[in-house]
Amino acid sequence: MSLAIASRFAARELRGGLRGFRVFLACLALGVAAIAAVGTVRAGIEAGLKRDGAALLGGDAEVEFTYRFAREAELDWLLSISDQVSETVDFRSMVVVDREGETERGLTQIRAVDDLYPLIGAVALDPPISLPTALADKGAVMERVLADRLALAPGDTFRLGEQAFTLRAILDRYPDNASGGFGLGPRTIVLTDDLAQSGLIAEGTLFSTQYRLDLPQGADLEALETSAEAQFRDSGLRWRDSRRGAGGVEQFVDRIGAFLILVGLSGLAVGGVGVSAAVRAYLAGKTGVIATLKTVGATRKIIFQTYFIQIGVLTLVGVLIGLILGAGLPVLFAPLIEARLPIPAVFTVYPAPLFEAAVYGLLAALVFTLWPLAKTEDIRAATLFRDAFTASATLPGARYLIAIAGLLAALIGAAIWFSGTVFLTLWTAGGIAGALGILVVAAIIIRWLARRFRKPARGRPALRLALGSIGARGGEATSVVLSLGLGLTVLAAVGQIDGNLRSSFSNDLPEVAPSYFFVDIQPDQIAGFRERLDTDEAVSRVDAAPMLRGIITQINGRPAEEVSGGHWVTRGDRGITYADDQPSGTEVTAGTWWPTGYDGPPQISFSAEEAAEIGLELGDTMTVNVLGRDITAEVTSFRNVSWEDAGIGFVMAMNQSALAGAPHSWISTVYAAQEAEAAILRDLATAYPNITAIRIRDAIDQVIELVGGISAATRYGALMTLITGFLVLIGAAAAGERTRTFESAVLKTLGASRRRILTSFALRAAILGFAAGSVALGAGILGGWAVSTFIMETGYTIIWSNALLIIGGGILASLLAGLAFAWRPLSAKPAQVLRARE
Repeated sequence: MSLAIASRFAARELRGGLRGFRVFLACLALGVAAIAAVGTVRAGIEAGLKRDGAALLGGDAEVEFTYRFAREAELDWLLSISDQVSETVDFRSMVVVDREGETERGLTQIRAVDDLYPLIGAVALDPPISLPTALADKGAVMERVLADRLALAPGDTFRLGEQAFTLRAILDRYPDNASGGFGLGPRTIVLTDDLAQSGLIAEGTLFSTQYRLDLPQGADLEALETSAEAQFRDSGLRWRDSRRGAGGVEQFVDRIGAFLILVGLSGLAVGGVGVSAAVRAYLAGKTGVIATLKTVGATRKIIFQTYFIQIGVLTLVGVLIGLILGAGLPVLFAPLIEARLPIPAVFTVYPAPLFEAAVYGLLAALVFTLWPLAKTEDIRAATLFRDAFTASATLPGARYLIAIAGLLAALIGAAIWFSGTVFLTLWTAGGIAGALGILVVAAIIIRWLARRFRKPARGRPALRLALGSIGARGGEATSVVLSLGLGLTVLAAVGQIDGNLRSSFSNDLPEVAPSYFFVDIQPDQIAGFRERLDTDEAVSRVDAAPMLRGIITQINGRPAEEVSGGHWVTRGDRGITYADDQPSGTEVTAGTWWPTGYDGPPQISFSAEEAAEIGLELGDTMTVNVLGRDITAEVTSFRNVSWEDAGIGFVMAMNQSALAGAPHSWISTVYAAQEAEAAILRDLATAYPNITAIRIRDAIDQVIELVGGISAATRYGALMTLITGFLVLIGAAAAGERTRTFESAVLKTLGASRRRILTSFALRAAILGFAAGSVALGAGILGGWAVSTFIMETGYTIIWSNALLIIGGGILASLLAGLAFAWRPLSAKPAQVLRARE
């Protein structure tokens, strides 16, 4: 009965239109739209990757080996399950161009292919010739960026190792470019047979082989993967098929999308502040209606249900608008988005991201509207007649507080469920809650300071009026600080984290990182390699170590992944080195290094940090498969391994005799003065054409570019939060227009000029904007420090250029919103205003 009555009352109220709810709808719609749009883009990319999985992979399935080709038994099995098998070899090398007595070099990622490549998909070349034609007679194709860098054109020659090749065409597109992972150089494609005399592919050098499979129609990919793992689990075989043809790209997109949705939730939290303020202001304006209803016998339950239904309907409208925008904008701008993406995407309406955004929007709206709605039950009719709704400072009833807590838990639980990242979600929720708490406390302090500084402001009427307005109970301080503050906090934190990441990669690089990282140094070349560097005064340090790859298959006789809980060290192959004496600079934290000349049972020295994560103890045994040979060794020491300085680091080191006879190569890092780097590269590359040099700064620049793209996407999310906050600010300014009009009328009556009144309004907005920006900066610096220190484990310094932008942005946004609603109060005639308030 009460619900039916409340429904009729709510329907009558809704006939009055949306006055007072425009900001409510805008905040809710914008937050939901941002989350829905990010989810739609992510779903579109995932659909594109799934649709073109085989083309992205270059086959229906792929089997990969590290540092070796498939053995006879493995190749026989691959041929037995497929119609065709195409073999490719992937490695890094140097393109060498000899031109008029000068030599230029460029790092490239080589893909050596056979006559069947590509099994699925097509290669696009410029000029448009076929790939077999381009690769015939020691021909090659390479990506345009590398050709332009080395001033190569079709018909020019270059060397790879000791073999000369002719560039026949520019490589515009190739089918398996999304599955190769992070490459340090542009792509060059040649025939594997043409590399026979290059000296680049030998036992122990750093290369990987991929076998792309053309499977029979209807092949059971899951069953084949299970069979491959069962037969060749410990041989280093890695299976991937068209279900996830883009490799790590799909996982990267999924994680970035989840992170951006969590950033979008901060925008929804800011919108929630606006939603709550709009509901509170609306109910305050309904004081007379609520009083009348109570006077004629309406129960508290009916009143609550009336406005709950009304606001619930408006919430559904706001969510629906957000879903339409979030689904429609990516589809509308699909051609532009697809043109910027290096991977395929299919943009259409996807139900899953829209459902996710709707859940977030509904839960957030319930959390932020239940508090003001619940307080209507505790206000007496007499109090309502005195127009004192907004003065009520009591907490809602216990059942409402419990319901709000439950809804918050449901919102966080939904975020964990949808994002799949418990740790990141809890950090985000804690950060938003902490920032809101800081901003609320800051607003209280700002009001108190404004009241304290009114007396010292005597003689400055405009400033005194501004401070009085800021310090007044029920003024704009809280709404301005909350609405602007959270968006600016997210923006400040992103700026600080991004700045510190870039600093740690680039600014500190000359002090801690080597100039070059050399790979594929053969054992018979290491002595001459060292001799060239040891006699160079510009070289301050040379580190070198033998390198093999191995797979940890067992720990204490049990499967390694089972014991480690799927730790990254036990997934796939890992670098291994050997040493007789303990290398200089190696810090053993537990146990002892084997004695010089030790030739007993194999021993392992393991990275202390990773050992603690896995749960290893001294005396544990570990079986490592190295090039098909199982080596079971005892863990006899733990040592510190630094991964931050771009130097040489190995999770595992073994005694020399344990790896005797295993084919391997050496790697080296060279620390030298920048002016000597070119001569070092020229001499070593000339003496040893098979050696590949990776310039550390170039690698770091690629990482910085990647980080820049991620931080740019995050900034867009933060800007959406800031735009939502600006809408809330506009709503607060619009709601306070009546108060400003009355204030302006009184001041004019007392003799104040329009200029002085406008100055006081501007000072009020500027002070609040400065306060919101300053508090947001402090919270952002704190958040940036926490993320940099505890999550990314990097150093931290305050980026002051970002700090000034945050404070300036706060002042500008507050001024724009405040002054936009100052002109009508200034134009109002005092007599009309004051008579209406009698």
